[in-house]
Parts: sequence; C-alpha cells; structure tokens
Amino acid sequence: MAQNFIEHVNITVSNPARSAEMLTYLFDWHIRWNGKAQMGGDTIHVGNDRFYLAVYSRNPDAENALHHQKGSPLNHIGIVVDDLDEIERRVVAQGLTPYSHGSYEPGRRFYFFDRDGIEYEIVSYS
Repeated sequence: MAQNFIEHVNITVSNPARSAEMLTYLFDWHIRWNGKAQMGGDTIHVGNDRFYLAVYSRNPDAENALHHQKGSPLNHIGIVVDDLDEIERRVVAQGLTPYSHGSYEPGRRFYFFDRDGIEYEIVSYS
C-alpha cells in the first residue's frame, strides 16, 4: 500500500516573493509554480519535487489582507533538516532570531518566526 504524505500547506503571507526567497535560501528548495490565485491575489509554490509550501497573498488593498477567511489556527510549520547548525546560520543571515533550542529524543530543534509572524520548528534527527 502506498504511504500517505502531505503534499502542500498553503499559508497567507504579506509578500510571497520575499517568503519564497527566504524558503529557497534556508532549505535549498525551488519555486515549482507561481501565478495568480483562483480567488485573487498571488501564490508561489516553494518546495521540492514531492512537497511544497504555497505562499499566498490576497490583494494588498483588501481589508485584512493577511487574514484568510478560513481562520488562522496554525501553531507552527515543522521542517526536518540534515544540518541543524547550517540552517540556524542561514536563519540568522536572514535577520531572523532562532530561539527555544532543545535537544531531546528523538532529535535536536529550534524555532523562529518569519517576517509575517509564522512560526517554524526546525528539527534534525541525525
């Protein structure tokens, strides 16, 4: 039986190009697609050949442009990496602040917020 997996997560950001640049730099991902979103605004798909984050922005003139009507219950996005120290170096190089470092089973981790207040958990199991 085929194993199920998450193909993408769609998040609302203030500047899709800036978010895409951050994600490609931090994780060596690439832009899979970009264009106009079905309901207005712009979307960029950033990831690898199996999965991606869709960074979406509504029309900047829309009321509450950063709030998507489906709500915002997201706690954080967890990303597994091979070299935690290298990714932390890249996070700092982007002007972002790593925090809440932890080393407990089954791996090491830290967190950071991007420029839109989206929290990322970066974890390594190596």
